[in-house]
Amino acid sequence: MSELAQLVQSQLLAAIDKDDLVLPTLPEVALRIREAAEDSNISVGTLSKVIGRDAALSARLIKVVNSPMLRASTEVTELQTAVNRLGINYSCNLAIGLVIEQIFHARSPVVEQKMRDVWACSLAVAGLSHELCQRHRQLQADQGALAGLVHLIGILPILTYAEEHNELLSDPVRLNHVIEHIHPVLGDKILSAWEFPRMLAAVPGQYQQLARQASQADYADVVQVATLLNQSPGGDQPLESVPALKRLGLDPAALLNSGELIDARHMFR
Repeated sequence: MSELAQLVQSQLLAAIDKDDLVLPTLPEVALRIREAAEDSNISVGTLSKVIGRDAALSARLIKVVNSPMLRASTEVTELQTAVNRLGINYSCNLAIGLVIEQIFHARSPVVEQKMRDVWACSLAVAGLSHELCQRHRQLQADQGALAGLVHLIGILPILTYAEEHNELLSDPVRLNHVIEHIHPVLGDKILSAWEFPRMLAAVPGQYQQLARQASQADYADVVQVATLLNQSPGGDQPLESVPALKRLGLDPAALLNSGELIDARHMFR
């Protein structure tokens, strides 16, 4: 890690510890959905009413249900039908993940565009993670999608910091270097503060570790492989050499030639 990245990391972590830099908070609608999900007896109708308070989120869920990856014989036009088709757990996790887009906003046009780019990448990785979990039945597709949606969440406080420090904002190369080295530890902190399950909260800090070892496939493996698939072909890391792919039991050639992965990238957009 460069001296600049170390300096920014130490300043950000110190600011967080002193409450001088407030971590992003879950949007109110996400908190309501999480609270509803804790009721084991909740009905599809009741959950639909909770989600339905956010019109934009409702529209996104309906759009997802009608995507090529999930589309049934008839088009879904009502939220309750969408929730019924997805199931309560899937609907809750997906709604919580999608509503996080609400915090990807900034005052500076430069930072705003960077946040848009980060969210677009998160959506693509989430779709690919969903598809990978569909191919590995021990992992849940909705959890994989949620992991993809939040794996870059640690970038937000860095961009907030950059808005206040023009010397960093005006140098995209240095800013990207800082983001690459710092966002994993900040992402772990944010997801832990949001009380995400450990299997998801650990994803930001682990998905970049290409040589990581694990006793069995997990969501960090899924997001890691999805990230590699989302990069341009012929990247620095051959897919077949990644231990995560072997733990997932997937054939790299079959993945790279799969038309379903093209649809998966756009599943949540």
